Amino acid sequence: MNNSHLKVAVIGMGKTGLSAARYLQRLHMAFECFDEAVVQLPDDLKNVKLHSGSLQTESLLGFSSVIVSPGIDWRHPALLGARKCGVDVHGDLEEFLSQYTGELIAITGTNGKTTATQMIALLLETLPGGCDAGGNIGIPMLDLLTNEQPKRVALELSSFQLERASHIHPHYAVLLNVQPDHADMHTSPQAYREAKTSMFKHMIVGDTAMLPIEDEWQALAEQLTSSRVKLLRFGVVDAGSALDDAIVAGVLRREHQAGERDELFWTQDGVRKIIPCQDLMVRGYHQQQNIAVAAQVAADFGVSPAVIEEALLSFQGLEHRLEYVGHAAGRDWFNDSKATNPDAAVAALHSFKQVVWICGGLRKELPLDDLIEVARKHASFACVIGEDTAPYVALLEQAGVPFKISKNIAQAVLDAVENSADDVLLSPAAASQDQFSHYAERGQAFVTAIRALESADKEDKHV
Repeated sequence: MNNSHLKVAVIGMGKTGLSAARYLQRLHMAFECFDEAVVQLPDDLKNVKLHSGSLQTESLLGFSSVIVSPGIDWRHPALLGARKCGVDVHGDLEEFLSQYTGELIAITGTNGKTTATQMIALLLETLPGGCDAGGNIGIPMLDLLTNEQPKRVALELSSFQLERASHIHPHYAVLLNVQPDHADMHTSPQAYREAKTSMFKHMIVGDTAMLPIEDEWQALAEQLTSSRVKLLRFGVVDAGSALDDAIVAGVLRREHQAGERDELFWTQDGVRKIIPCQDLMVRGYHQQQNIAVAAQVAADFGVSPAVIEEALLSFQGLEHRLEYVGHAAGRDWFNDSKATNPDAAVAALHSFKQVVWICGGLRKELPLDDLIEVARKHASFACVIGEDTAPYVALLEQAGVPFKISKNIAQAVLDAVENSADDVLLSPAAASQDQFSHYAERGQAFVTAIRALESADKEDKHV
């Protein structure tokens, strides 16, 4: 294939941009790279022309198309100018869709999409032809486009990827939730919501869409039904509530009286399959709901009930997502560093009767009001970390939760041990970039501090 007459610009030399460059290199297409920071290309791209410095519209007008990485602001003046001049400006998702011919399962949501995507790929991998996972996690999606395309792909999609693709048409699409996390990165909260739901726009007869049971999604549900898309709903349902036939997966929540137990469920061949939640290794309704969604997707693709059940029972969850870290200083420790917004922390706190809560960080201007009641009910003590502790102190004072300003993770772990005998949860309800490069580094700092406690426990036993 000789595409030398086409010239493409790749904007942003992060993980996605490098993936796009290698993809174009495999297609023998002419391209140049741009990054406003001073960066160095890896050896396999050392012969590619790289432009550094401020991005200007004029620099892009000589290209047939422009691939923009998700980390680059879609409203950048240079990109707005290029689009106004008729240049085809899009993201890696649009490029992927132009080449991929297999079955596409698309998953998006503010919280939980990584867990759901990984579980879906794990379950569908048992089918002939398997299933690859990529997108916003792990492998960049363009890396999946080699000489032999995968039969199925489960893509975790961010709002930034979705807003840069106008022709997405998944065979199966799952929307987990939309919460005000990255809304500030779009022109408005409504634009953020529209980016998330754009993947349903081109769905037709024969496609399947999964939506939460909340009323806010009813209009979208009716729109999909009118297009004769197969519509499925999921969620956490209180026992005793009438289960609509469309509610095919989720968690049945009981009052825990007379030996009653919460149950995860999905529907297969018209029969509701059930696993007691106490038998699962992952805790929290939000995580259990996410793997129930994965079970439903697997069931619809023909994975056997026995395989689904075995996978759900053995799934330990993902790092930094309500992850059980270990037992030290006489209590259990849980790492939920991925909870970078209030809604994620609310879900985590609901997973415990009483817990020491480590919170704080870069708030991203999100209101904390929804945390007041759940903190009052579930937090026995709190340790506040981060550079700006004032919003979290105000929250805890309103909730009536005793607290200590710990500032950093290591001190918070020590303060938790000193002030309460309850289990400890790191669920910051904030981003990490005030003290760390990303949430995973924050979570690892938490784990390191706990390992130090474990070592101290062992030394005490040997004394």
